Amino acid sequence: MMPFDTYKCYLSLKNHFTKDSYDYHKYCGKSRATVQSFYKRKDRFWFEKFSRSKTDAEVVEFFVSNFISCTDPGRLWIGEMMKEGDVRYTEWKKRTQSLSYIFKEEIESVFTSKNFDEMFLIKSNQHPQILKEHLQSNISLETMLILDKIVGYKTNFDKKLDDPVWKSISMKISKYSSFLNINVLNYRKILKKVIMEGQ
Repeated sequence: MMPFDTYKCYLSLKNHFTKDSYDYHKYCGKSRATVQSFYKRKDRFWFEKFSRSKTDAEVVEFFVSNFISCTDPGRLWIGEMMKEGDVRYTEWKKRTQSLSYIFKEEIESVFTSKNFDEMFLIKSNQHPQILKEHLQSNISLETMLILDKIVGYKTNFDKKLDDPVWKSISMKISKYSSFLNINVLNYRKILKKVIMEGQ
């Protein structure tokens, strides 16, 4: 990927993770960026160096891992990626490479001592327990996403939780889903086994 293409990839993925109307896959990563605007940027040298050190797939993965790992993708600026991006990317790769193991570990630590249905219960607009566990870093975004693919809790949360914290996480789950290849059947089996053993 050429430096300008890397810059366009960054912009289109930023749009993907921050705008409801933009879909990276649907628009094939297109953005309105111009070569002129790119060469006016002070950080263009980072893009030039970065594009030489990564394959096309790694460029996409790097930006995805950074947008899903930060608190607010809309406020994530390129300077932060320069400093912390590689660490986030490495951690993301470790998580995704051992995702079924991490899912099982997180599910076991959270669900075995609690009633399954109660984890998703919303009481008077308060955060449900599953969301609290995520905010306390006991459950990763990947596990939240997988659980939604299995039990479909997100639609109910979206309807009942008028809450900026949840809205941000909900959008991350929706936007991240197309980048995470999940065999739902396998994860359903893991979840069922953990729940059955915990009863």
